[in-house]
Amino acid sequence: MDRPKALVPLRYVAIGGRGPEDVVVDRRGRVLTGVEDGRILALDGLADPARSRVEVIAETGGRPLGLEVLPDGDLLVCDAHRGLVRIHLEDGTVRVLADSAAGEPLRFCSNVVALSDGTLYFTVSSRRHPFEQWIGDIVEHTGTGRLLRLAPGADAPEVLLDGLQFANGLAPAQDESFLVVAETGARRLSRYWLTGPRSGRAEPFLEDLPGMPDNLWREGPEGPIWVALAGPHVPALDLLHRAAPPVRRAAARLAVRAPYRPAAMAGVLAVDDDGRIRRHLVRHRSGFRMSTSACVAGGRLVLGSVWEHGIAVCELPDGTG
Repeated sequence: MDRPKALVPLRYVAIGGRGPEDVVVDRRGRVLTGVEDGRILALDGLADPARSRVEVIAETGGRPLGLEVLPDGDLLVCDAHRGLVRIHLEDGTVRVLADSAAGEPLRFCSNVVALSDGTLYFTVSSRRHPFEQWIGDIVEHTGTGRLLRLAPGADAPEVLLDGLQFANGLAPAQDESFLVVAETGARRLSRYWLTGPRSGRAEPFLEDLPGMPDNLWREGPEGPIWVALAGPHVPALDLLHRAAPPVRRAAARLAVRAPYRPAAMAGVLAVDDDGRIRRHLVRHRSGFRMSTSACVAGGRLVLGSVWEHGIAVCELPDGTG
């Protein structure tokens, strides 16, 4: 992998709420995000600070995380408290599509994608720790993340993969032959085959990442997959993950009680369908911390963060977009 390039920030846009964990682009070119009080926000005019505006377009009644805009304009939301929901943005109606899987409540629904046949795939980050204690799962290394599928017309989702290390972002291949799944706790991307002779199998796609991958966003059918890096590689955490389970559980109990402040860095990768890193952008000593999502809007790279009270608008390097 080549040396990383500088991530160049252009401006910070306050949004009147904390924790815009995921950012996506709708059909009108607006950036959509969800904040910790349950509101879904639409951000417009980000290319011109004088014209930037924020509008509340819906409320989930929970804690929205991963988002996916559907072809008809509706919005899918992975809500950490309510499960997988669908929002009709014309009137703000919220409909729960799934709140349990395999007889268990969906306590930490994380990210979702919709394929062209209407099938929905989504992740559950942890079956042991709720969203508010996410750091406990990262420290304990529980391996209780899941990939699920909700077929058109189905009443309940099907578990496709279990044992993932903090399953997070999802993105489809250009031809929808596989899904890329971010495993934050393992610093890797995994591939789950949807078609062909390996259908139903999972394998490594890109390992030993330079940071912890969070949300994924596909930039159009022929664009790269943008991978947000929520934090740097922490060698001490690698050592802890090799410790015995009782040691990891004790460390997790301490971690969820201790004050937490993310590292002063923001980073993203752009990855192609062959698992090659095409861009690695990073900013150290960054004022914008814990970049949990990235998308491209108006010729700019937009970052979300579960930690911040706004989004970052950054320069989009040549060769992308």
